Amino acid sequence: MDADKKHQLDADAAQLQRLGYAQQLLRDMGGFSNFAVSFSIISILTGAVTLYGHGLRFGGPFVMAVGWPLVAVMTLTVAASLAQLASSFPTAGALYHWSAMLGGPRVGFFTAWLNTIGQFAITAGIDYGLAEFVADMFGWPRERGYVLPLYAAILLSHAVLNHVGVRAVALLNNVSAWYHVAGVAVVIGALVAFAPRQDAAFLLTRFSSESSIYTYGFLIGLLQAQWTFTGYDASAHVSEETMDPTRNAPWGIFLSVAVSAVVGYALLVGVTLAIGNLPEAAAAPNPFLYVLRESLGPALGGALVWIAIGAMWFCGLSSVTSNSRMLFAFARDGGLPGSAHLSRVSPRFRSPHVAIWVSVAAAFGVAIWSGAYAAMVALSTLALYASYALPIWVGWRARRSGAWAHRGPWDLGRFSALVNGVALGWCAVVMVLFILPPNELAGYTFAGALALLIVYWAASQRHTFVGPKVTLLAPAPVQAGPGK
Repeated sequence: MDADKKHQLDADAAQLQRLGYAQQLLRDMGGFSNFAVSFSIISILTGAVTLYGHGLRFGGPFVMAVGWPLVAVMTLTVAASLAQLASSFPTAGALYHWSAMLGGPRVGFFTAWLNTIGQFAITAGIDYGLAEFVADMFGWPRERGYVLPLYAAILLSHAVLNHVGVRAVALLNNVSAWYHVAGVAVVIGALVAFAPRQDAAFLLTRFSSESSIYTYGFLIGLLQAQWTFTGYDASAHVSEETMDPTRNAPWGIFLSVAVSAVVGYALLVGVTLAIGNLPEAAAAPNPFLYVLRESLGPALGGALVWIAIGAMWFCGLSSVTSNSRMLFAFARDGGLPGSAHLSRVSPRFRSPHVAIWVSVAAAFGVAIWSGAYAAMVALSTLALYASYALPIWVGWRARRSGAWAHRGPWDLGRFSALVNGVALGWCAVVMVLFILPPNELAGYTFAGALALLIVYWAASQRHTFVGPKVTLLAPAPVQAGPGK
């Protein structure tokens, strides 16, 4: 190991020690690897593809052309707000730690549980959607008897790799980032070179086969983009495995959203302009597969879908990585039943192995519970954005009170209050939109889970749960330089 790397590792371990934790996980990720984790979970070749039919049926081409950039810009305010928190508090607990440090154990408790529920659901949505695509490519029906075994096998592959191959997972995340960019380039290139194209004005076509009120259909169709832009907090969850995390983790959060926004928009425009018959495409069981096969032929169109399937597998792998780190960090502070087991780290592989297997088992349970793909993705979006809003809110309050006086190198400065306010407003919009029909099941489940958490907190955890080892509830002195 060269001297510079050793010095950085020592500095990172000392910083983590100041936040109350010893270095347990293998710290071997660079900046690109950190970015790649979140970029892989966002995975434009997963969210934008598996929910392409949802967006097309509810909002038509207009939701691709206008809805995607609208959601992307608003999501960037959320990502920037989380990035500045990640720069100050680089721990695996991430959102949970930020909430608890700045708002107390109660806020931290609810943030952790909401993020955990959202992570379970997002892993389920990613891998179940992948299983459905594989079934479609083999010509199998989308009945659960065919899809669930595929889903279980995919989850198993992700669990095994995360358990035994920390370095391999980091390498695969790097490969995944380039794979996504190259995959989108290949799909767009094939469409431009070989597919008949609509005029650009086609992108402004307002179409909905699901709602008689177009505005309502358009808003529900935004789930396609909003679910895609989830999971970018993964860069913060792997902070304890990242070198120089005060810089690399926040940039990983922000850039993963920004790059996905641009590359994803190019993909959606290319696919949408290749639609020949809009009503027929919207009525197809798998509109994305239908458009590629109709515009490029079964062989080439099918080959491009297999490229997307590869990206979905990478996405699920990164999701399990992020999910298990959240569970590990929460269990390390005694916030979960069986915390002593969930916080174990494999002495051989330096991975939180128990948390990994619990994560995939819970994701399988979400799929059994739901039976509806849209319900899985809506639930994950609701829970994750609730868990994003809480630390942003307490962080905004802490800045005003002076409790959060010393901040990391990635900071919004005087624009913080404005960006945080827009981010909180958007989180509120998201949580209203995706409990409306046809996503009532996600709304009922989210409300039920929240009620159970309130009872659990009041009856038990408020007496015992103290949160992370370091809090900033009392005003802290400025440690270096003037506060912004």
